[in-house]
Amino acid sequence: MRMKRGISKMRSAASFTCAIVAGMAVAVGSTTSFAYRPFDGTDAAVADPQEVEIELEPAGVLRQNSGTSLIAPFIIFNYGFAKNWEFVFQGQGQFPLTNSEESASVNGVGAFLKHVLREGSLQEASGPSVAFEFGPLLPGVKADAGFGASFGTIVSQRWDWGTTHANVVAELTRDHHADFFLGGIIEGPGKWKVRPVAEFFYEEEIGQARTVSGLVGAIWQVKDNLSFDVGFRHAVVNGHPVEELRAGMTFGLSPPTLKGTKHAT
Repeated sequence: MRMKRGISKMRSAASFTCAIVAGMAVAVGSTTSFAYRPFDGTDAAVADPQEVEIELEPAGVLRQNSGTSLIAPFIIFNYGFAKNWEFVFQGQGQFPLTNSEESASVNGVGAFLKHVLREGSLQEASGPSVAFEFGPLLPGVKADAGFGASFGTIVSQRWDWGTTHANVVAELTRDHHADFFLGGIIEGPGKWKVRPVAEFFYEEEIGQARTVSGLVGAIWQVKDNLSFDVGFRHAVVNGHPVEELRAGMTFGLSPPTLKGTKHAT
């Protein structure tokens, strides 16, 4: 789910990404943020009401089918619009570096609602946290024609030694095929400044593709509202290898005008 492009266009993609980050930093203040990069799955938590969380990968590298792509940027926008509810929008740019027959595109676009059904250890309560996420898969630009739909259930549990997350997702792809995703994530202790992480998942698009994937990486929690991450993913898709290097950041934002209104009441 990502893209590529030539060296001269890599610079413009990076400049565009930096402009997005700089503009948002000027417009908003900071709030608490907990990384949920660099995974394909997610956790059973949402942004607080009136808070924004950005998961950003300025540039990554994807190798598949004897071709190499630049992913720039990959971004997930999360907005908490009510208690235990958030709106999620995501997408990525992909630029071919080694195959001139492919064109730059925007893919992996989707808009979702996520809701915490049960507050648990991720919300500083006891027991597992449970959430669901659902929404449409949207058309891209020069990729991913058509619409699809996704519904997922997430269960998370935090212990002193680490945190685990289980994801079960059913989708109707943009090509109208059934797709099932089963994944698990393991994190090291949350109190560690740099914690190791890993993810494993199995995905099958019925009659089309079968994927077995593993990722290892680390998250550096710089402060409450800022973290950096790196991850290396190796997968086998229909017997063919796929490799991906991911590096990015997660930061929390709070619109000053909304925050001021909240304090005034």
